[in-house]
Amino acid sequence: MNALPAELQAAVTALEDLKAEEISLINLEGKTSIADWMVIASGRSTTQVGALADRVVRALKDMGAPTPAVEGVPACDWVLIDAGDVIVHLFRPEVRAFYNLEKMWGVDRPTEARTSA
Repeated sequence: MNALPAELQAAVTALEDLKAEEISLINLEGKTSIADWMVIASGRSTTQVGALADRVVRALKDMGAPTPAVEGVPACDWVLIDAGDVIVHLFRPEVRAFYNLEKMWGVDRPTEARTSA
């Protein structure tokens, strides 16, 4: 397996450090031109979602990446961080379940398993 891009690894490490839940990585290469990778994760509250967003942005800036565009703050139900080749979606669990981005991209959430018919 190829090593993950530095921006992706920095975002995932930041999320893991603050105990983000159900971290999903979706490889978008060849599927869309908006980004190469999408990260989806949950925080238990709006406070945690905001803290996760701050930590991801800081991690990306600390590694020398351009400051990403951030949307969804201060509500922090769903925060989008656009770091160019990496897009990070941070949700409260019920908002994540409602939008179900993993299903849209044809992947399973970490706690769901696809059943074969």
